[in-house]
Amino acid sequence: MTAQPGRTDVTTLDLHPAPQPAPAAARIRNHARTEIRLLLRNGEQLLLALVIPMGILVAGRFLGDRVGLTMDLLAPSIVALAIWSTCFTSQAIMTGFERRYGVLERLSATPLGRSGLLSGKAMAYSVTSLGQVILLVIVCLALGWKPHGSALAWVPGLVSVLIAMLAFGFLALAMAGSLKAEVTLGMANLVYIVGLVAGAILWPLADYPKAIRPIIAVLPTTALGESLRAWGLGQTLWWPLVSLLIWALLLGLLARKVFKWIS
Repeated sequence: MTAQPGRTDVTTLDLHPAPQPAPAAARIRNHARTEIRLLLRNGEQLLLALVIPMGILVAGRFLGDRVGLTMDLLAPSIVALAIWSTCFTSQAIMTGFERRYGVLERLSATPLGRSGLLSGKAMAYSVTSLGQVILLVIVCLALGWKPHGSALAWVPGLVSVLIAMLAFGFLALAMAGSLKAEVTLGMANLVYIVGLVAGAILWPLADYPKAIRPIIAVLPTTALGESLRAWGLGQTLWWPLVSLLIWALLLGLLARKVFKWIS
């Protein structure tokens, strides 16, 4: 409200709009909350994130000895599976359909921007994965799991989780940003199953035939699974960090090259 020159008894209102975007950090947090809500409302994503890992965990608790999966090996393997399912499969499917329906194109043109959009997604899937891990660890402990992880073993285990989330996310973006949504849906589920069966996520690398171990050993799923299983047994493995770091760099470059915002 300002007074007109020479008129002390009359005032005018300045009704000119002055819209301003929220601070960048607030925009990213708000987008992350939206992504989390969408993820939790999606039945297929909940199936991948919780129902399948928890079903395997409960079944393995009573039948695992018959297939060589004791709780010492099964519990950390299930944590690795949960990270794989959320950071890769769920993210690839949701991003693929968001790209198809023009959501990415429109959001990237808002003040959120492309970097904010990707940062919000990364935050959302990181928080979701953390919630998964906490819930699954509680269930594992309730089923009798007693981790032997030492203080030193926590370091490579935790770092491997962070790098694996990044590598899996890059793989998801590379697939969702270069293929049609329906193709991404099929491929993401196929790669998920292949990683589950032949990617040394659920079974230790030593359980696979010697002839194919060198091939399986270089996979990022193997690195995460072996790192977490070593942590659960109180052992310290450093080679998975190197493997995951290389994969994160390569997949990051691939995603940057092939990702297209418009379907």
